[in-house]
Amino acid sequence: MAREERSFAVIGLGAFGGTVALELARFGNHVIGIDADEGHVSRASGVLPATVILDARDELALREAGIDRYDVALVAIGTDLEASILATMNLKMLGVGTIWVKANNKTHHRILSKIGADRVILPEQEMGRHTAQMLNNPAVTDYMSLGNGFSVVNVVIPARLEGRELHTLGIGATHDLRLLGMMRGTEHLSPDTPNLTLEKGDKLLLLGRRPDLQYFGDRL
Repeated sequence: MAREERSFAVIGLGAFGGTVALELARFGNHVIGIDADEGHVSRASGVLPATVILDARDELALREAGIDRYDVALVAIGTDLEASILATMNLKMLGVGTIWVKANNKTHHRILSKIGADRVILPEQEMGRHTAQMLNNPAVTDYMSLGNGFSVVNVVIPARLEGRELHTLGIGATHDLRLLGMMRGTEHLSPDTPNLTLEKGDKLLLLGRRPDLQYFGDRL
């Protein structure tokens, strides 16, 4: 089935917003980058499908740029809290279907949630948790929090477990963990394969609560 195409408006093309916009464009999406800073827009203009210089606090300017026709908007304005809040309110009034906003602190987070942002992110805190999880357990190469205490992690099989059968790891036997998949290089291997033997570097994709995931990782 073909992937449904969506359009994205990224407001604020600093380090965070510029990176998100570029990655979305690399995935083949239509992306417009917006910033009041001419320098930010100039740097992004060669890599994004569309860019425009405007002040997102101006609802009319956003409407004239056609932002109301975009499916998703990300407000990634840096330290100007007023501009971030007003931009979010303008996007709501324009009827943009999904609005994500970068927050700078918990107070900013609460305000943005109250005015209707669909998701508010604190990049520094989220990356801090992500980094701590990987530093805490070297077997974990990637980590994503799903909320309500659940996370998904990528766990790499160490050399000393090479040759063991997957079922001997006892995934889910003593703790509530679910094996979502297993990758060997670029090949996906079904965890239901009988007598599947592990190789060094295999990656297990596990879903569970953080304490259970940490216990399993420590055992590896």
